[in-house]
Amino acid sequence: MAGTAAVLGLALTACGGSDSGSGAQAQAPARTLTVSAAASLTSVYQQLGTEFQNANPGTTVKFNFGGSDALAQQVVQGAPADVLATASSKTMQTAVQAGKIQGEPVVYATNSLQIAVAPNNPKGITSLQDLTKPGVVSVVCAPAVPCGAAAQAAEKAANVILTPASEEQDVKGVLNRVQTGNADAGLVYVTDVKSTAGKVAGVSFPQASAQGAIQSYPIGVVTGSQNADLAQSWINFVRSQQGTAALQQAGFVTK
Repeated sequence: MAGTAAVLGLALTACGGSDSGSGAQAQAPARTLTVSAAASLTSVYQQLGTEFQNANPGTTVKFNFGGSDALAQQVVQGAPADVLATASSKTMQTAVQAGKIQGEPVVYATNSLQIAVAPNNPKGITSLQDLTKPGVVSVVCAPAVPCGAAAQAAEKAANVILTPASEEQDVKGVLNRVQTGNADAGLVYVTDVKSTAGKVAGVSFPQASAQGAIQSYPIGVVTGSQNADLAQSWINFVRSQQGTAALQQAGFVTK
């Protein structure tokens, strides 16, 4: 694919030629690519980061993971970043409208919600309605965060009003509350459940596919990046056959 070719081409360029005097291979210039990415991308991006570094000697990929709304605001305020990858088109538009993204961001994946519960589902949770039962402690993302907006859309579709014990600033905060036993259930993405390798279980529910509940994942090069070529190579890599396979394995639906 074109993305793979771009990455390999960059890798070959970085390798350089041989010194005519000594025959020693020239060292690739050291470069750091800073990627601000939604917390739900943590596991798959870390995997892809290692693969990208291996394909591009001398390159270090530095990640800044967090809530998409906070990351977009950081970019708008001038925080150093070469790539912005959010978990919703709405949060990406914050940066686009401020002129902080080069061209149009590209949507490359989608993600949907599951109810994260303890292994073996001791509370017997099978639906959003079950989260309103007495004795069930639930947590969600804050409404400004994409996973929080998705949760609100799912609640509306199910005609359910949740009273969560907390509203976390990113999806990893919700997942951590369930993993540590501080909550019986939490609304997270399918990919987050899968990333725990069995430390939590996921309960699917029909309203996860309701309008507004499925989130799109856009990515773009940050305006003013000193590594714009490398940033575009990262985007191409994420969208390449190799990147797509990793995303699908993590539970994303790719575009």
